[in-house]
Amino acid sequence: MADLPLYLQDQTEDEIMQRMLSRVPADIDKSEGSFIWDAQAPVAFMLSEAAIWAQELLRRGFASTAASDSDDTRSVELDLRTAEHGIARREAVAASGIVLFTGKPGTLVPEGTFVATPTDEVSGESSVEYVTTTAVVLDGSGVGTATIRAVVPGKNGNVPAGVINVMSSSVSGISSVSNPEPTKSGADTESDQSLLERFYAKIRSQGTSGNKVQYMQWANEIAGVGGVEVVPLWKGPGTVGLYILDTDKRAASPEIIDAVQNHIDPTQDGQGEGLAPAGPVVTVLPAEEVPISISVKVQRTQEKPSTLEEIRELIADGVKAYLQQIAFNRKDPLVRYTRIAAVLLDIPIIVDYSDLTINGNSEQQNIEIGSGQVAVLGTVNVSE
Repeated sequence: MADLPLYLQDQTEDEIMQRMLSRVPADIDKSEGSFIWDAQAPVAFMLSEAAIWAQELLRRGFASTAASDSDDTRSVELDLRTAEHGIARREAVAASGIVLFTGKPGTLVPEGTFVATPTDEVSGESSVEYVTTTAVVLDGSGVGTATIRAVVPGKNGNVPAGVINVMSSSVSGISSVSNPEPTKSGADTESDQSLLERFYAKIRSQGTSGNKVQYMQWANEIAGVGGVEVVPLWKGPGTVGLYILDTDKRAASPEIIDAVQNHIDPTQDGQGEGLAPAGPVVTVLPAEEVPISISVKVQRTQEKPSTLEEIRELIADGVKAYLQQIAFNRKDPLVRYTRIAAVLLDIPIIVDYSDLTINGNSEQQNIEIGSGQVAVLGTVNVSE
């Protein structure tokens, strides 16, 4: 917080006590333990507490200081402040994906079947449960796929491929289940910093009359949206395209896309039934993912032994963070070779590297990301 106002400065218990004692006539005993000192000490304490309460009240009265830096804290005062401008905190979103059932041909797996990840007894990590949102009948080969949604909303539901292998519901004729792809688009309840950012965006960049800013604000009102790109004249006059990312800066799930579409232009006939003005037809789409695959030879430090798998994970985390930073950045729509090289050099256990290739290209060339596209991490191969 900025400097405190004068009326809240110098309001500690000792400072208040000294000011009170200075008002007592000099011919009266005011030493510690005297009647006057003992009578004024509790008053000084209570006044200092009141000053602390006033400081806290002042802090909670402004959006910038009410917002917490912790992802685990949600400020009620910030909710009240943003609500004055029609901005509500986005709720948690359940992750979604697909699972592959195998078993006896012709077996029906009904909608509402529960599957889960196993409990990790070593780490103490609990099981994550999902429910099928479509029914499926196994084909002649005894396989079938169904869409799933996490039972508990949140990022916890975003799991890698191959880890959902427990049948929580008993279905006769099913021998196994697995998820061939990672589940995605799960999001926790919006953090204070994200809510504060949307609050500032609305009050500082006013959207009006269906301009690009307003479309972005409308889309960002939907839980799970992590990025929006507006394409005017998407398919000619009278059309607008919206490309959507989730909070992990990946292509948004069908559930998020449908929610944004219904929020802005549910009928897509130019009648203005949603938030979009009458006239333009708005089409909401997930961003097109462009995988960025990396291969590199590294020289490891000898002082701190490490495995190639540890290095691979560090590289993957660093490149993923970089790609999330540049998602939907139309001012600089390039995945830069030098930035990926910098990620390698920022890892302490890598002394040097060679033969760095990006998407199979050994030349030091940048990769341009087009409109509606987002760069995401592909494969990472590390060797010595």
